[in-house]
Amino acid sequence: MFDEYGIPRGADLDEATLVPLYHFVYCSRAAEGVDDAEVSRIVAVAQRNNLAHGITGVLVFGSGVFFQWIEGPAAEIQKLIATLHRDKRHHDIVSLSQSEEERERLYPNWDMEKVEAEDIRLVLQDALESTEDKNNRVTLMRILEQLDLSPLGRV
Repeated sequence: MFDEYGIPRGADLDEATLVPLYHFVYCSRAAEGVDDAEVSRIVAVAQRNNLAHGITGVLVFGSGVFFQWIEGPAAEIQKLIATLHRDKRHHDIVSLSQSEEERERLYPNWDMEKVEAEDIRLVLQDALESTEDKNNRVTLMRILEQLDLSPLGRV
């Protein structure tokens, strides 16, 4: 069984086998017309592409809001970030975290998985409280306002 971060319980960290991993965590608002069927297509394509590029991660979608954690080699993550910024299926992208460090993957067996959005409001509120970037604050507030207009789990 896995703990809350996707690492097998009882797994021992072997410092000698840790490799540099880059991670990027963001949230964004779905464009008009993006629904669960489109998100399923996004996940299917990501599963095919991410495996070939050493990228793993998780995607949360609910109430028209995306929240995603991706991790892998820095060059591959940077290419994916550029692709995400050009993708017309979402807007108001807010970078919540990105860095490179030597560690185990949080989602080692997830080439990309869609999970339910039950806790997305808490994640966004926590991000709002911790961000110092004024533009990110404005965008996060706009995303939270969208959640207020639509119950979680509905697009």
